Amino acid sequence: MAVLVTGGAGYIGSHMVWELLDDGEDVVVLDRLSTGFEWAVAPEAKLVQGDIADQALLARLIDEHYIDALIHFAGSVVVPESVADPLSYYDNNTVKSRALIESAVRAKVPHFIFSSTAAVYGGAGMEPVSETVAQVPESPYGRSKLMTEWMLRDTAAAHPLTFTALRYFNVAGADPKARTGQSTPGATHLIKVACETALGKREKMNVFGTDYDTPDGTCMRDYIHVSDLVAAHRLALKRLRSGADSIIANCGYGHGYSVLDVIDSVKRLSGIDFKVETTDRRPGDAAAIVADASLARAELGWQPSYDDLDTIVGHALAWETALGRRNAFTPAATA
Repeated sequence: MAVLVTGGAGYIGSHMVWELLDDGEDVVVLDRLSTGFEWAVAPEAKLVQGDIADQALLARLIDEHYIDALIHFAGSVVVPESVADPLSYYDNNTVKSRALIESAVRAKVPHFIFSSTAAVYGGAGMEPVSETVAQVPESPYGRSKLMTEWMLRDTAAAHPLTFTALRYFNVAGADPKARTGQSTPGATHLIKVACETALGKREKMNVFGTDYDTPDGTCMRDYIHVSDLVAAHRLALKRLRSGADSIIANCGYGHGYSVLDVIDSVKRLSGIDFKVETTDRRPGDAAAIVADASLARAELGWQPSYDDLDTIVGHALAWETALGRRNAFTPAATA
């Protein structure tokens, strides 16, 4: 048996591939390489370039590699971009996910793990939010992900498919062994942007809004280390294979940091006082959202290992430095 990872050449997906291989799994990666990188995929995994909506391709891969689980990361993830171009998000995140789910059902793949998001909650405020809180997403990105959750729930009720949807809060950091990390040019992730600015890859960075109802006026987020996140997926796979029911669970640490907190951490750890400017709010940004992840801890047996902002930033800075050296020698890697 093997695990099929969609979007496995991207940021979170490439970490997932390493996590599965480290655990002794056989892994097949399906990625169209629109934002991912061939070099980011662990060499022990089989990489197939293609689209998740190509059902003939999916049928062949599932049959040839005896796939018993799909872990689905492929999708678009930038909130302001989803506001400006909603139809592309509904296509890439919802319509194509529907095709992927149908491929799983047709091939009788028993287990499906979905990369969802805390954006399904909208702006929930400073208190940790549980999975029972009303889902009122404030962006097409959040709505596109929530619709995929609905499709999975309805499909699991009608077919022999069990699923886990993990609602991510703000994913950050990089593999502690420096095997992979966030590598997308022009990325909008705050910690990535701050690290790039500290290392001179950007002239300056912006803080979007300083008048939110938060302690320092900037947005608050629950930053989760990417390695802790993929560990939760590995545990979710183990749980599904044991015969457990479908579940939707939050992945976060239960406390937040502001934009200014993150910038301070990057400046301290890098030793560089880089340029920061304030500007207007971005469309779709919620003031604050923090996870209540007690369900994931109880059901998955998940115990995070990297719950510390400076640790997350330190790993991100180390990866950004390594990425700079890599790109200096292999400029085609970022093409």
